[in-house]
Amino acid sequence: MATYAVGDLQGCLEPLKCLLKQVAFDPARDTLWLVGDLVNRGPQSLETLRFLYGLRDSLVCVLGNHDLHLLAAGHNIERLKKTDTLSEILAAPDRAELLEWVRQQKLMHYDEQRNIALVHAGIPPQWSLRKAMKCAAEVEEALRDDNRFAPYLDGMYGNAPLKWDSDLKGVTRLRVITNYFTRMRFCTREGKLDLKGKEGADTAPPGYAPWFSYKERKTKGVKVIFGHWAALEGQCNEPGIFALDTGCVWGGSMTLMNVDTLERLQCKCDEHGHTLPPVALSHSEQTSASARR
Repeated sequence: MATYAVGDLQGCLEPLKCLLKQVAFDPARDTLWLVGDLVNRGPQSLETLRFLYGLRDSLVCVLGNHDLHLLAAGHNIERLKKTDTLSEILAAPDRAELLEWVRQQKLMHYDEQRNIALVHAGIPPQWSLRKAMKCAAEVEEALRDDNRFAPYLDGMYGNAPLKWDSDLKGVTRLRVITNYFTRMRFCTREGKLDLKGKEGADTAPPGYAPWFSYKERKTKGVKVIFGHWAALEGQCNEPGIFALDTGCVWGGSMTLMNVDTLERLQCKCDEHGHTLPPVALSHSEQTSASARR
C-alpha cells in the first residue's frame, strides 16, 4: 500500500503509464496524488482525462490553471486558444461526465496524518494553513454551485488584484485566491504577486522571491508538494518543499515521488510529450531528496 505523487501531466498519458508500471501501481491498494494541470499542451488530453476518470476512486487531485481553463472553455468555447489541445475533450460524447468530474476536484488537499499539503502552484507566505484551506474552500464552493459556477469562470481571468485583502468580495476575491493556488511563482513577503516571471528561482525581480523561500512563511512547518514551475526542474532546496513539475510536455521528464519514502522516478519525454526509456534517479539525487524531507 503506497501513495505516489506525480507532477504536471498536461495531456501526456504515455509517461504517466510508464511511471505507474515502474512502481506496479495497483488502484485497489495504492493512491495517486496529482498536482494539477492534468490536460492541455500535450498530445492526449482526452485520453488522459478518461484514464484518470477510470482511476478516480484511487486519486487525490488538485486543480491547476489549465484544468480551470478547460472548465471555462467548456462553458464558453471562445475561451479556447490556438495552442490549446482541449478540443477533443469538448467534442467527446462523455464530455459532460468528464467536465463534471473535474469541477468537483479540490484546489488544495491537506493530509493531516502526514502534515502534507498538495497544491498546484503554492501557498502564499502570509497565509496560515487554516487560512489557505478556508480560501481554497471558497473557490471550490463556487465551482460546485450552479448559480456561481459561470460567473466565477467568466471572472477568474486576469492579474488584478495582485495581493490578498480580506475585504475583497465576489469574483475579485476568488480571482486572487485562484491566482495564488494555480499561477504563483514569485511574490513579495506580503504576498504581492509577480505573474510575469516563469524562469528559475534566481530570476525574481527586485523585491520578489519564490513563494516558498520566505523565513516568515506561515506554513513553514507544513510539507508542501506542488507543480506548475517547470523551470525549477524539480529542484527546490527549501526543507519540506517538493517541486514535481519537470517539464514533460516541453521535452523534459515526468516525475513520480513516493510520498512517504521520498524516492523519485522519472520518465524522460520527447518534445511531443511521448515516452523515452525510464530512468531512476541517482543515489546522490535520492539522498538530496531525502534531506529535504
